Amino acid sequence: MKNYTSISDIDNINSWIEAAKHLKKNPLKNSELGKNKTLGLLFFNSSLRTRLSTQKAALNLGMNPIVMNVSGDAWGIEFGDGTIMNGTTAEHIKEAAAVVSQYCDIIAVRAFPSLTNKEKDESEHVLNAFSKYASVPIVNMESATGHPLQGLTDAITIAEHTKLKRPKVVLSWAPHIKALPHAVANSFAQAMQKMDVEFVIANPEGYNLNPEIIGDTPIFNNQAEAFKDADFVYAKNWSSYEDYGKVVTTDPSWMITNAKIGDAKFMHCLPVRRNVVVEDAVLDSDSSLVIQQANNRTFAAQLVLKKILEYLK
Repeated sequence: MKNYTSISDIDNINSWIEAAKHLKKNPLKNSELGKNKTLGLLFFNSSLRTRLSTQKAALNLGMNPIVMNVSGDAWGIEFGDGTIMNGTTAEHIKEAAAVVSQYCDIIAVRAFPSLTNKEKDESEHVLNAFSKYASVPIVNMESATGHPLQGLTDAITIAEHTKLKRPKVVLSWAPHIKALPHAVANSFAQAMQKMDVEFVIANPEGYNLNPEIIGDTPIFNNQAEAFKDADFVYAKNWSSYEDYGKVVTTDPSWMITNAKIGDAKFMHCLPVRRNVVVEDAVLDSDSSLVIQQANNRTFAAQLVLKKILEYLK
């Protein structure tokens, strides 16, 4: 595998899950694979789990990670072709990607959407520009429309915590104080569509995700109805897709509570706003898997890097 930029790069999610479980049992087994290889981690946006877990994954494989907060530490990068660069940007992606490729064997990029220009966000202009102009493999650490490392993590976590042949998994919109991207929800949906689960989505009217991603996944505007017999409830806020980037409701009644989810396991990618998205009683209960999810971020990233390093050999 040369690049990992979306869930579609996973050829067989069940075999990937099993491979990640094996890595988890012995994280240092392949510590020579990445010897003398450098991973460049470029962050256009803030991060905690993605940054630390991907660095840890690289170290487990014997790689040398280099981290750069691009928005604060680098020259402003121009992504448009044919642009007259007489504004705030000082360096073009053509040179930037080529230069970083000389320093790094793999480049991982994190860049959020604007949530103001749907067409531009869906073009994935940052991620695709690196893919176009870099001469080394690219890993998506969250882009405008997807977070495939998180999606893989969530698939691993569900597989670890179910004894059922076909569990019911619910992705539920939850309230938030500001407009958030669709990336995590998109990749979670795509991952679940690859697994043998009963997958449904619950969201208020006006919050349906991109229909090209959702496909024929059932959508409920009634949260209680969606939660019936659920084994896993994954909470995430996202802004409107149709009225792009807008907050059309902040209905607090959609907050996740113990009374709503019953015996279901609770999942969230973190960070999470307590008592806005989910009540303390859920997060602090034995049903919460958020810490286990965060731990699995290392092994999802490690599996991806391992596959790319094997491709490079």
